[in-house]
Amino acid sequence: MHRSLIICFLLIGVYSFAQVVHIPIGQKSTGNGEVSLELINRYQHYNGGTKNENDSFDSAINSPKSVNYSMDGKKFYVQSLEGYTTAVYDVKTKKKIKTIKHVFDKSNQNLFKNNETTAFGYEFLVKRDKYNYFSGKPVESCFSHNGKYLWVTYYRRDYDSNASCPSAVAIIDTEKDEIVRVMPTGPLPKMIACSPDNKFIAVTHWGDNTLGIINIQSQDPMDFSYHKHCVVDYQMKMDFGGKHVDRDSDCGYCLRGTVFTPDGNFLLVGKMGGAGGVAVFDATNYELLGTVKGMESNVRHLVINGENLFLSANSPGKVQKCNWRSFVKARVQNEEKEIQFKEFESVFVGSGARTIVTTADGKYVFAAVNNGSKIVAVRASDMNIVAEIPADSYPVGMDISSDDSELIVTAQGKSSGGGNSVMVFSLKFKN
Repeated sequence: MHRSLIICFLLIGVYSFAQVVHIPIGQKSTGNGEVSLELINRYQHYNGGTKNENDSFDSAINSPKSVNYSMDGKKFYVQSLEGYTTAVYDVKTKKKIKTIKHVFDKSNQNLFKNNETTAFGYEFLVKRDKYNYFSGKPVESCFSHNGKYLWVTYYRRDYDSNASCPSAVAIIDTEKDEIVRVMPTGPLPKMIACSPDNKFIAVTHWGDNTLGIINIQSQDPMDFSYHKHCVVDYQMKMDFGGKHVDRDSDCGYCLRGTVFTPDGNFLLVGKMGGAGGVAVFDATNYELLGTVKGMESNVRHLVINGENLFLSANSPGKVQKCNWRSFVKARVQNEEKEIQFKEFESVFVGSGARTIVTTADGKYVFAAVNNGSKIVAVRASDMNIVAEIPADSYPVGMDISSDDSELIVTAQGKSSGGGNSVMVFSLKFKN
């Protein structure tokens, strides 16, 4: 057998049989002591025989993707992709309050206004009698109306194996923890963001290089309406010739990280695929201004705190920062379709840099490192690592409490088993 093939098979074998890691309750971070983390609580779906009261078996945790603290800090919400659920927990007691199921049938068709099934002319390539009878796969979420509504995007409807048809987004009333409306979206929506003035929601379609902008200026979810369909350079075609495709890679630009600038004037969208970069929209009219490059490739997540724009670059394994005003100014002052911007500071945190969050004051950035099964804390002022802690395999989603006392991290499931857990870490700061 050719030597290169032997090496290839060996590498596949190592990857396939890589050991899945689950860390113990009480696991502590290493570092210079500036930031300290400790695993104090976990919800998991791999050990039904656990005896530790802080390590709870929870069947609702099935490949959890994202987590969000409520804006009042009293609850947190976990989106489980393969469980078709949003699990709701009490922050103080750490007990589960409710499991919201994203399953739609005859009993809840009232959630679809006028039985709407699609938006912007998207067609269903899968033929069914009732398009709104489905289970949704929750991915990401964001709040609107000062935390009253939680928006949850669906990777796809369960019957749409290629994620080529219109998907949907659920709107949850956080006072009742119930779905109050489901709106159609384009194919494969992932990231979602609310404008600072609470007038618009941006739904980013990983599936075809587009975004859907929703007008949310009413207090009644049934009054929310689609405002504009935005295209980043070109709209990807959804006809795959009847073949099954891997939509995690066959996704054009694979649009991911999405954030409004604090002044509400611009919307930034990361291109995780293709040649990379960040697309910039004028948020007054949602016209595409063009793309900014110069950062690392495979841009996964975008966060703005104060004057800084932070991004995670997945494959390169880096967290980068720049001044967001300078970043936008460079884009606005240049008429070319693509421009280069080199004013980035970087730190390598490990391959598979996924979700990032910052402390309230912006002094520290935390990164979920998927391939390395760890959480890394970075001092933002000089972009140096100050702490690391192991995590259950494949950490992916993350949120930090408003008082910076806790960090919650989701560990996704994979064919190898994966983490399938939600970890709660305590946070302490030396200064």
